[in-house]
Amino acid sequence: MSNWTLEETESIWTRSVKCTDPLSPVPLVALLRVRNEALILEDTLNHLAGFADAICAYDDASTDATLEILKGHEKVFLVVQNTEWQPEVESRLLSETRHRGLLLQEARRRIAFDWCMCCDADERYVGPIREFVADRALDKPDAIRIQLFDAYMTAGDDHPYLGQTSLTNFRQLFGPERRDILMLWKNSELVHYTGLDAREPVVQGCTESRFFCQHYGKSLSYAHWEATCEYYISHFPFDSYGKKWSERRGKALHSRSDFDSPLFEWGDDLFENAVRIY
Repeated sequence: MSNWTLEETESIWTRSVKCTDPLSPVPLVALLRVRNEALILEDTLNHLAGFADAICAYDDASTDATLEILKGHEKVFLVVQNTEWQPEVESRLLSETRHRGLLLQEARRRIAFDWCMCCDADERYVGPIREFVADRALDKPDAIRIQLFDAYMTAGDDHPYLGQTSLTNFRQLFGPERRDILMLWKNSELVHYTGLDAREPVVQGCTESRFFCQHYGKSLSYAHWEATCEYYISHFPFDSYGKKWSERRGKALHSRSDFDSPLFEWGDDLFENAVRIY
């Protein structure tokens, strides 16, 4: 198992966790790694607080108000603060794995919890997650893959997100391409992060797909789309990231998905026409 250590540029900030029963594990801890997410972060934390007992966050040298927002939210109990962002390709690939592994490790040192969920700031989760993790009588798998769909900016629905409303259901249309990402798992010392560019941990036991995720990484605004293109072009391997994002520059407005599929409103038609790609 990986044993992650703090680097010289990193420090840890904590606050006490409010527990109804200090002797019992809390049902769910959420992990969140962020950089310069001040626009959406308050809504993200409020969203996660709707089903998670505590949030453990990594701030990767943000230059906006991200760190202050994290420390000001009552559900955030731990923040790993990094003061030096590393832009090199190898550093970005390692960071994707290391930051999440470090968060999981530090959360385990400070709080007992039954389930853990790895989250991104631009995702909104749909389904009875709280009821699932809190029901101790329910026969559950060891891990859950959540079904993620990309939201798109389309003609008449291309206004920028300004942070004044909930991001959930912000866009009307989604692509049918579905990525089943292992985001939620039973807490166990056997669960760990390894390798490069790892969103998912290594888990033991059975998994199943349930719940849904609206992903807004492609649809916050025209400016955000172009910034996303430049980020992947500049900081990730060209063959797996840079080439496709180079081709996407200037193409934020969609009539079909990035995979040339028709778009659907959120709901049964989208789920019935879903095509699993990951």
